[in-house]
Amino acid sequence: MADIERYRVKANKFSLKQFKPTDQSLRSGDKLKDNAALSRIAELISARQDILHAQGKHKLLLILQGMDASGKDGTIKHVFSECDPLGIRLASFKAPTHHELAHDYLWRIHAQVPQNGELVIFNRSHYEDVLIVKVHDWIDDAECNRRYQQINDFERMLTETGTVIIKCFLHISKEVQKERMEERLQDPQKCWKFDPKDLDERAHWDRYMQAYEQALKATSTSYAPWYVIPADSKTNRNLLVSNILLHALDQMPLAYPALPAAWAKIEVKD
Repeated sequence: MADIERYRVKANKFSLKQFKPTDQSLRSGDKLKDNAALSRIAELISARQDILHAQGKHKLLLILQGMDASGKDGTIKHVFSECDPLGIRLASFKAPTHHELAHDYLWRIHAQVPQNGELVIFNRSHYEDVLIVKVHDWIDDAECNRRYQQINDFERMLTETGTVIIKCFLHISKEVQKERMEERLQDPQKCWKFDPKDLDERAHWDRYMQAYEQALKATSTSYAPWYVIPADSKTNRNLLVSNILLHALDQMPLAYPALPAAWAKIEVKD
């Protein structure tokens, strides 16, 4: 098991500069060995998720945040490559609709949280409402601070009602983001992912880094911690997220349901 604690955000002494997007400390240097490790962890995650679903008692929420091209889709594809889709659900959050804007900003989020036996992945999340809105000055500092507290209260409520929350910030460098955006434009199988609006957001890179640092520092709690995931290396990113998720599953009291006593004498007849 990797030393995941070193990537956990400690709110009282956190700076994003402590974490280098180029960090590849989980890689062995042998591509075949790393791929084998990813496959092995994916199988372990699948086995535990199967019990989670069968037991129908516990809930797990994985939140993935990051700049465009940081690898949210790729992380999901590789971490859950061995899992049966049964019991797993993906929720992606785009710009809110008019109907969603007519409610409070957490309304659409609460509707997507996991139910008993579910593992839910958020591709972006309620954190957009303290990130893009802050970067573009659509809310002021006072409102942003109120939202930090509201998010903490919301996540505490979820954990107190049985949801385990893991939050991962995929920390990519500006240089690697540029490379991946250029690759998207040149690859016929990936160009559909490119959105010219992403370039507008890239122009605000420094403000985004500041907004992320403030949000992570304000909302990394004992019950819903943030982890900074160095994401320039896709393999390192996948290994770290996989290890964090496996650790969380291992901490949960998972067990297949026992056969009810009343069923013990049931015979399946010809």
